[in-house]
Parts: sequence; structure tokens; C-alpha cells
Amino acid sequence: MPELPEVEVVRAGLERHVLGARVLGVDVLHPRPVRRDPRGPEGFAAALVGRTLTEARRRGKYLWLALDDGDALLAHLGMSGQLLVQPDGVAPERHLRVRLRLEGAAEGRHLHFVDQRMFGGLMVSAGGAVLPPEIAHIGRDPLDPLFDLDDVVRRVRGRTVAIKRQLLDQNLVSGIGNIYADEALWRARVHGERPGDRLTRAQVVELFGHARDVMSDALAQGGTSFDALYVNVNGESGYFDRSLHAYGREGEPCDRCARPIRRVAFMNRSSFFCPGCQPVPRRRSVPR
Repeated sequence: MPELPEVEVVRAGLERHVLGARVLGVDVLHPRPVRRDPRGPEGFAAALVGRTLTEARRRGKYLWLALDDGDALLAHLGMSGQLLVQPDGVAPERHLRVRLRLEGAAEGRHLHFVDQRMFGGLMVSAGGAVLPPEIAHIGRDPLDPLFDLDDVVRRVRGRTVAIKRQLLDQNLVSGIGNIYADEALWRARVHGERPGDRLTRAQVVELFGHARDVMSDALAQGGTSFDALYVNVNGESGYFDRSLHAYGREGEPCDRCARPIRRVAFMNRSSFFCPGCQPVPRRRSVPR
């Protein structure tokens, strides 16, 4: 699944290539990607035709293109979704699901939504140009200029929930994801099972600083690409995976202390950590 830096790369690409373009037509080639739009495929298409794309925005891993009527084209890439800008007449991708035919886009390009596994999707959000109401509950991410660090730190330290679970809680903070959570925890020397209320304020502030830094580093390198399905709007893959210190490195020596990196099961996924730098927290003592 694309992580937040990949999604930001896509948003920036859309901003460069399609803003100011007018939607001439919409081809819904499979109904599943627009399943969340209450209008259905025909209504989805009708709501976009004639509209101009005015802004490309993001909240966590959701993207949206603001429309000139105050609505928005809201997208989530899911496991394998791609938003690609393609020149007119290009052969359709094998898993092309929705095509927006545009007038006025850079180099005469059109916008393709390609999704092999079809867990992602598109919908038109009524009145969602500034912030789609469907995602208003999602917290801001550490790269957002309006991210309220003090409030997030207070909430983290007020809960007994393990810190990694809190990093992945979209209502608290969005966009960190499994890979960057492991990387931030490694940099902060904190085990993912440490309860939030057993961390000092300084530790939580440092942790979120590392989360921001690792995501910024990934963004500068085009994102993390473990899955060949992930590409940006130009079809190029990210390569930050070459710079990871913890995630995906089971059995390899820690870059800090040389102890072998360990992998454990975590929420149907995996967590990677260094047992030397990130000691497993002691269990709370039970009062007699």
C-alpha cells in the first residue's frame, strides 16, 4: 500500500499536470472503483463533466481535486491504485478502471485511475473542495503545517495504548503507516509496544520529529517502493526502501549496534525493531 510520501508525490504531480484542466468526459470502465459514490457510475461521471480542476489537496493518504463548483473528486489509492497522467491516444493500461478526458492539461494529457486489486476508489464529494466531509475525522499528518504537536503529545501520553498502535491511529494522526512507524521508532530507540502513558513528553516530541524527518526524507527520494505496482503520476517508482534501518531487514545487523533486526507479527502485518536499541518494555506490575 502506498505510504504518505508516495501519496504526496502523486498530489504534487497532479498539481503540476492537471490543474486548470476542464473535464470533457468520463469513462467508468469498471463500477467497483466508484462504489462509494451514491450517484452510481453514470451520476459520478455526470457530476464531473464540464467541471474545472482547481486545486490538488491531501489529508493523510486521501487525495482530492477541488472542482470549480465547490465539490471535489476524492481518491484513495488502496493497495494498488495509481493516478496517472497520460497523453491522448496512449494504449489503455491493463487495469485501467476510470478515465477522465481533459481539456487544457499540461501537454494535452488525460487522467487515468488504474487499480489491479480494486481496493481503492473515487467519488465526487459534495461541497468537499476545501475538505471532503467523508474524511473530516482524519487527523492531520506530521508534514501538515497545521499539525498540532502539543495536542497530539497530550493525547498520546493520556492513553495506555501501545505507541505503535497510536502512530497508526488515523483519528489521532494520519499518514505515518507501518513502514515509517517502524523507522521513526527505531530512530527514537522506542519499542512499539511501549504504552503511551509510559513515555515522557520529550520522548513523544522526539518520536514525532523523527516521523516527520523520515517521511520528509522519503518524499525527497520519491517515496518507498516495495511493491512494483506503486508509481507516481509519471509511472516512476520511489526508492527510499534502500535507506531503511528497520523495516524489512529481519536478521540483518542494526546500523547502530549490530544486533540482528527482529520481526514480530503485528495487526496482520509485521513490526521490525532492534532488540538492543529498542528493548521490549516490562509488563506493568499487577497490584496484589
